[in-house]
Amino acid sequence: MIKLNTKIFFVFLFTTYFLLLTSASLAQHENVPVDHDVYTFLKEMKVKGIVFQIHDDNPGMSRAEIQKHLAVISGREMELSATEAKLLQKFQDEFNTNFADNTNTYQLIDNENYSNDFSDLFSNKIKHFYSYRDENANLYVEILGRAIYGQSYKPAVNNSELYDIGFRARGTLLNKLGYNLTVQKGGVSGSIDLAPTFDPRLNYNFKYYENIENIANYDFTEGYLRFYTEPVEGMSFAVQLGREKIKLGYGYGDRLVLSGNHPLLDFLKFDFNYGIVSFTSLQASTVGEFNADREENYTKMYAYNKVKFSFKDFFDLGLGESIIYSGRGIDLAYLTPVAFYKFIEMSLQDRDNGVLFLDLQSRFLRNIELQATFFLDENILSHLQEMDLFSNKTAYQVGAFWYAPFSVNDLSLVLEYTKIRPYVYSHTNAKNSYTAHSQLLGHRIGPNADEIFASLSYNFNEWVRGKFEFQRVRSGENIYDAFGNVVFNAGGDPLFAYRMGIDPEHIDFLDGERINQNIFTMYFRVEPVRELFFDFAYKYIIEKNLTKETSLYSSYAFIKMTFDF
Repeated sequence: MIKLNTKIFFVFLFTTYFLLLTSASLAQHENVPVDHDVYTFLKEMKVKGIVFQIHDDNPGMSRAEIQKHLAVISGREMELSATEAKLLQKFQDEFNTNFADNTNTYQLIDNENYSNDFSDLFSNKIKHFYSYRDENANLYVEILGRAIYGQSYKPAVNNSELYDIGFRARGTLLNKLGYNLTVQKGGVSGSIDLAPTFDPRLNYNFKYYENIENIANYDFTEGYLRFYTEPVEGMSFAVQLGREKIKLGYGYGDRLVLSGNHPLLDFLKFDFNYGIVSFTSLQASTVGEFNADREENYTKMYAYNKVKFSFKDFFDLGLGESIIYSGRGIDLAYLTPVAFYKFIEMSLQDRDNGVLFLDLQSRFLRNIELQATFFLDENILSHLQEMDLFSNKTAYQVGAFWYAPFSVNDLSLVLEYTKIRPYVYSHTNAKNSYTAHSQLLGHRIGPNADEIFASLSYNFNEWVRGKFEFQRVRSGENIYDAFGNVVFNAGGDPLFAYRMGIDPEHIDFLDGERINQNIFTMYFRVEPVRELFFDFAYKYIIEKNLTKETSLYSSYAFIKMTFDF
């Protein structure tokens, strides 16, 4: 495994070096984090019909790509509302570094070309801790900080506070090779058990749950190299090696394929685009379920291919597949990007967990976008007529995004339905479940569940955005005895697969211990000073256990301050 990984690494370096010598362009090719607000703006402009292809089934973009989209929007500025025009200008200031000078940019250290007036730290100018630029290389260093205060009201428990500090070093070398290194270190005070409610990443952060130091603490790190080239007009190719948060597949509330709500993947990723065709191939590793015995911990591999056809003014149609396997190193069979994984998996003696999915996103309605995903776990289209058969591990999701409904500018309305049948995401070998560190790689509701998701979002101006969300979640959970043993397997746990000869061959959707939840969320984001954010959220949950005839009411709120200077 080590030898194979070394070979792949050197092939990556050689390919990158060769392409660097044979191509040239001027742009920033490091990625913009997938949670950045610019993606929301681009999504709204896409639904409005201003921009064409933002590939939100593979949403990460480089700063150069975002800059191109902003240029397209700028060319149609007359079609924008007043707030949209201000948002456009805000993001242009951030991403078009060619126009950075002392009138719009502040830099704390070595500020020869930018403002050094301390008062500008509290202005709406772009801010850098340090930056360096020449024709061959550039470097931007930013200081990251965050503080969260959270409180649970029902049940009433002690509050939690989270604090972290870190840095990001990013840039582009030789106009082709983007890089990023991000490190954050933090600590928790107050209720340790409550803290993951406000930052779910703590559920799978080793330093946090190890908890052997005098203060509960955690750390996060990302880093990658990303090479990008355009060998001919209209054709692009990118290869990336490293780790960062990624999402794959469609979904407004959450995604069936790869949600991003799980440990970071370490990956080698290829993206190709030419004409109507887009292709993505990913080879990634992650961790299995944690065990206190270090010898029992293991690595699992995730392989992914997807081809998509984009027809302007009509729709995008995509076909994708993924494989999860463990117990060995990288399998050469899954490194091939032009192959059908499921048949390959069969030729390897049917040991692995294969997934096939089909998705569609519309383009033919102005201000309205429709999208759908059909997700098939292992079973290749056999017995689909027997919807209650245990092996019918299917899921689907349909949704609509309506921008500026009833001619109300800056308003977004989303409605989505997701249904996941029993045993989806599970596997006969628990080590090959569709999880990482016990967290689902796919949709948050898990198997044997469905969800109605609705959201209403509004840009009050370029600095304030509000959102209201509603989730109606129904689930059928496994039934346990007093000792924690499963007495009825409803297919509701991705880590507990169907047991041949023990569990019934046919099972109804939502069978098992029936739980209904109504979840209401209010959220506001305010940016009083550029790159200083305040997030306010309140969540209220009504949970009814129909099997046990009990009800549970819970609520919590938090305020989060984030800065990126």
